[in-house]
Amino acid sequence: MQTLRTKLSHPIFLFSFITLLGYGLLLPLTGFYWDDWPFAWIAKFLGPAEFIPAFMPFRPFLGPIFYATTSLIPPIPLYWQIFALIIRFFIGLSAWWTFKQVFPTRPRFALIPALLITVFPGYSQHWVAYTHINQELIPFIFYILSFGFTFKALRAERPLSYTIIALLLQVCGIFPTEYFFGLEGLRVLFLFFFNSDGNFINRIRSTFKVWWPYLLIWILNALWLVYYYKFGPYNSYEVTAANDVTRASLLFEIVDTLWKVCFYVWGQVLVLISSNILAPSSLLTLALTVTAFVALTVFSNLLEGKTENRNFALSLIVVGLIGILLGRLPSLAAELPLRLQSSYDRFMISMMIGGSFFIVGLIELIFQDSRIRNIVFIALVALGVGQQFFNANVFRRDWEQQRQIYWQLSWRIPALKPNTVLLTHQMPIDYETDLSFTAPINWIYADKIMPPNLPYALLYTEKRIGGPTLPSLASDTNISFAYRTVNFNGSTSQAVVIYMPANGCLRVLDPSRGDAEIYSNLPDSLTNAIPISDPSRIITDPAIAASPTFLFDEPEHTWCYYFTKAELASQIGDYEKVSTLGKEAISNGYAPEDSNEWLIFIEAYALTNDMDSAQKLSENTLSADTKMRRGVCAVWKQIQARAGAKRDASKIAEIQSALGCIQ
Repeated sequence: MQTLRTKLSHPIFLFSFITLLGYGLLLPLTGFYWDDWPFAWIAKFLGPAEFIPAFMPFRPFLGPIFYATTSLIPPIPLYWQIFALIIRFFIGLSAWWTFKQVFPTRPRFALIPALLITVFPGYSQHWVAYTHINQELIPFIFYILSFGFTFKALRAERPLSYTIIALLLQVCGIFPTEYFFGLEGLRVLFLFFFNSDGNFINRIRSTFKVWWPYLLIWILNALWLVYYYKFGPYNSYEVTAANDVTRASLLFEIVDTLWKVCFYVWGQVLVLISSNILAPSSLLTLALTVTAFVALTVFSNLLEGKTENRNFALSLIVVGLIGILLGRLPSLAAELPLRLQSSYDRFMISMMIGGSFFIVGLIELIFQDSRIRNIVFIALVALGVGQQFFNANVFRRDWEQQRQIYWQLSWRIPALKPNTVLLTHQMPIDYETDLSFTAPINWIYADKIMPPNLPYALLYTEKRIGGPTLPSLASDTNISFAYRTVNFNGSTSQAVVIYMPANGCLRVLDPSRGDAEIYSNLPDSLTNAIPISDPSRIITDPAIAASPTFLFDEPEHTWCYYFTKAELASQIGDYEKVSTLGKEAISNGYAPEDSNEWLIFIEAYALTNDMDSAQKLSENTLSADTKMRRGVCAVWKQIQARAGAKRDASKIAEIQSALGCIQ
């Protein structure tokens, strides 16, 4: 038993355990997010080689990384999530190996920061795997290993080969992305604090003696970035003018960064679950955190070691603080915020090392009792595991919501005429933008792409109106934009407006059906687009209907299935089918969360001579939600206009009066 415990307490098992516990439990239920979609679409339809020209205007040194990984791994979400798990494991191992070179006589100071980096709780973007593996995580591994080989060279009899490896890894870490521009300062700090002896001047000399070749590469990278930002085609961030930054705002960002990275993120999961502690996801997160804490005590012997002196702890704190600020430098220079639990916390990747060193130094300074100190370290790792499980559940929900969106879209729109743009003000989802949606929409509706033409696009009117992509909503306004190496060309006369409320089904908005009046309480950015919506661009009876089966299993046919199919039937005037679908949904116990979804069935009942059902459903809708009067009255106005028999006119007027639609 003791032998088994000794084997299992090896650090590799420890890294495997926390990686699987934090990132692996919900892995099969996660997918593609954010920029994953356009990258996966490029790999699928244009091929891995297309990443080379695709990144030339943005980050040209990323192209080869994308080419290499996408040549090996097909654009299947599960494969990329497994790859992300492996990459996360190697980040931990790389950090551990590197810190062993930095602290050869202090093994626990190699292990503890590496564990904290593995489950660093301030970074929530692990599941945006296709994007962040290539853009940051692989270069991050290169940079971490570069530090390690620098220190390995210092202790080698023949250091040249290790120095060359360290320099090559530095190039591979710093040139692909500007995220790690400030990270080079950590090499200087490690050399100054942990490899040099003597007075301040001697430390500076010995540090520079080792660092100068790395400095040359760092300067070369700085010159490259200056050229690319100022004179080249660089187009990664829209950097605002520097004079917008005041000393006060800069100081606030610095203080905010230090507060979040040094302190808040380590207990963030407790704050997040406390907002709704009885929710199943909160209880699961809490249970997993406690389980991780108990299980990690098996590895507590790895954390043992003599108590270090005060100066060493202070050195860790200083290195951590400066490392955090250096890591924040690129995003701060671009005036980008550091928002936790959002895509902006991807900038935390360059602050992981600094944040981990700071908290380790602080705990060393505060707790002299090794037993208490180890309990605190184990608790921090367990909290990191809990935070990453919490994040995984957020992305699980996002993936499920994507599944609902794409299936409802395909149920409602079986096919589309080429050059159609789908317009909506926004979608009820956190991690996908309009250009993120554009890729899977083309994947669903155009299984063959003829570059450089992109057949379809989705745009958010809320973000795009008045900009170069969507100058206005006037008729025949050109809509053209580049999508990496392909182009979309359409116009406002080739648009279909869709809407999906947070608690409702996806629908196509049609000006001929009174939708401008029915939805007049929604934002102007949506309602102003309704007059240009042209549902005739929907191909209602294609030979092969579009479906996202290549990525998603079809969800259970609940209310939104019946609603979207009913709206499609209504578009072609098949009111008998609409009526049948409505009655079938009700008999199965389904009902909408958004009362507007009753309107299509009210209309169908009336137009199939079932006036009693139409009136009863109208009355029930109004009694459930008095705010529905505008919509109910609008649909009865449509019924009045569409009713073919004159004998129905008096009955319709009677119902309108009873519903309060005629004063």
